[in-house]
Amino acid sequence: MNRNQQSRQVRLEKLGAYPFERLKNLFAGHVANTDLKPIDAGAGEPRLALPGFVADTLAEHLNGFSKYPSTVGGLALRQAIASWLERRFGLQYVDPQTQVLSANGTREALFAIAHALINPEADVKPNVLMPNPMYQIYLGAAYTAGAEPVFLACTSDNDFAPDLNAVTDEVWRNTALVYVCSPSNPTGWIADAAYFEQLLALADEHDFYIVSDECYSEIYWQHKPVGLLQVAEATGRSGFSRCLVMNSLSKRSALPGMRSGLIAGDADLIARFTKMRSYTGPATPLPLQAVAAAAWSDETHVQQHLAVYRASLQAFFEVYSDVGDIPAGSFFVWLPVADAEAFALAAFEQQAVTVLPGSYLSADESNGMNPGADYIRAALVDGPEQAAELARRLKAVRLI
Repeated sequence: MNRNQQSRQVRLEKLGAYPFERLKNLFAGHVANTDLKPIDAGAGEPRLALPGFVADTLAEHLNGFSKYPSTVGGLALRQAIASWLERRFGLQYVDPQTQVLSANGTREALFAIAHALINPEADVKPNVLMPNPMYQIYLGAAYTAGAEPVFLACTSDNDFAPDLNAVTDEVWRNTALVYVCSPSNPTGWIADAAYFEQLLALADEHDFYIVSDECYSEIYWQHKPVGLLQVAEATGRSGFSRCLVMNSLSKRSALPGMRSGLIAGDADLIARFTKMRSYTGPATPLPLQAVAAAAWSDETHVQQHLAVYRASLQAFFEVYSDVGDIPAGSFFVWLPVADAEAFALAAFEQQAVTVLPGSYLSADESNGMNPGADYIRAALVDGPEQAAELARRLKAVRLI
């Protein structure tokens, strides 16, 4: 095995098992309470009714399955995405041809972007900053792109905000990319305009890129989240320089199985990513692009879904009322427990409930602390009645 092969093998070994594989291993040999109907609150998979236009739009465009789709997405879809970005974030103009790409879901895009923007042959291994806990794709992207992940601990002490002021100048100087997740998976924290402004100023000073994962932008408790492109334009950044955002119909439109999302921002970065994705990026089938264009163009179903998520959060916290405030964004609840793995296993065995230990969404810090070790993540994706039942069962869990 040569040096390059060894390097690639080491990168893959650093990944470890994905959170849901770890959960499967945790539950191996254990049986859920058969007297109760199972509740799966582990995965962030919305289980709401399909928007009414989906079936008709799909049927109308079935002949598109006989044609190859492009990896960038058809112009009609990119126009629909650009128009949505303009309406939602008050942007003056988003060029659908140079500033927008279609994504086959955002998971692959969030992973692949690190490989497009990071130079693994740099003399010093470049840094990729990310929140901790996090969507694990960021960590996998950093490792496999040959970068050094730098964790920004998100704890109750800092209101779960990734603390930019805690980063040293030495780390900033060698930073290539920063992942932001707002609203946050799993904590529900939302970045405000001042946060993005500070990050943009740091990006200019230290020459790095910002990738903002905004997949939960349409799920919030009170205040509609601002977006990176919105703040970039408001601060006079021509063409959203250094900025990329990613969003998805999985959460906004409760269409996780359709695998359709967006990539938008700096035209130069879009061009680089387009070149890479022409070789590696999966393309969304044309009939699904037609459905996606319809989804980005309709707000009625989004508001209906938002009402369900708000009612679910309220129903949950009316029962599980002693764990703090309702999260500002997303449909996850980030609940403090004594021992995350032990609690998750007890919830499964005693209450037929599946939740995810917070340590599976976090990495160990240099001081040995894992900011998710004493939390579980539960997804409120089945409506308010089920959310209340989930809260009742979680309150009944007993650690022996």
